Amino acid sequence: MIRNILIVFSSILVLNSCSRCGSGGKDPDWASAFDSLETETVQVNVSSDVINEMVNVSSPIETAALIKSLKIPFKKDYLASTKYADSYSTNFKKALGLGIFGADMGYLNMYEKPSIVLDYLATVNTLANGLQVGQFFDFNTLKRIATNKENLDSLMLISQQSFNKIDNYLKHTNRGSLSVVIIAGVWIEGLYLSTRVAQDSNHPRIRETVGEQKVVMGSLMALLELYKADANIAKMISDFEEIRALYKDVKITVELGGDPIPIEKNGVITFVQNDKQIVEMSDETLKAIIAKVQEVRNRIVEG
Repeated sequence: MIRNILIVFSSILVLNSCSRCGSGGKDPDWASAFDSLETETVQVNVSSDVINEMVNVSSPIETAALIKSLKIPFKKDYLASTKYADSYSTNFKKALGLGIFGADMGYLNMYEKPSIVLDYLATVNTLANGLQVGQFFDFNTLKRIATNKENLDSLMLISQQSFNKIDNYLKHTNRGSLSVVIIAGVWIEGLYLSTRVAQDSNHPRIRETVGEQKVVMGSLMALLELYKADANIAKMISDFEEIRALYKDVKITVELGGDPIPIEKNGVITFVQNDKQIVEMSDETLKAIIAKVQEVRNRIVEG
């Protein structure tokens, strides 16, 4: 699971061929966006490399693929209810919701649930428009992706490119912190899905997936700390700290493998390490993490 946190957007993000509206590359009403985040009064210039590194640490869509590969049946009640999105009136909540429902889209796409996915697609589209990033969405293409199984590697590439465009645009309009909020939304929902499956199946691979998030969470919390001057993000940090405290009892070690292994991907040879990550976590710690993650996630979703 320690790859591409926003690869989940492979289910929902496609770079639109249209250009930005208005002059100078800005939307005419972009200034209306400054309604919820206080951090922008103190500018934080986070390198795109740092954001991309965070984008490349965890993938709810890969978790969904793992869940499906383990023959674990689809359960609709794992998903966040789209009814809550109607109350997401601030940019902070819209960005958080975009991440949460985006993660759910990844789960739905893996299980090929077109009758359900369209509701989530509409919600994602509404939230994106509310953040003035709807120009990066092509609804017809999104619908096709959501209702037809696509090549995962191609979708991952599209998602990476799309998120980079959104991140750049948010920075351009002095809303860079929203990128981090979107990432946080994807992460908490992806972890929530893992805990629900771990609770229902007790499968060792899913258990390991939950434990691996100790590493991911460390990176995410460091990123969120850069924006802690914002009251909303400060509250999120406080919520996440409740989870992080439980991960102190999770031990992760790396067993070094041999030489890197060459792999051909999209006609390009890349080298991957074959190191093995070992997660040690007691039943009591897992149970505590599951309960706390579900408590925090539900609190966030319900607003």
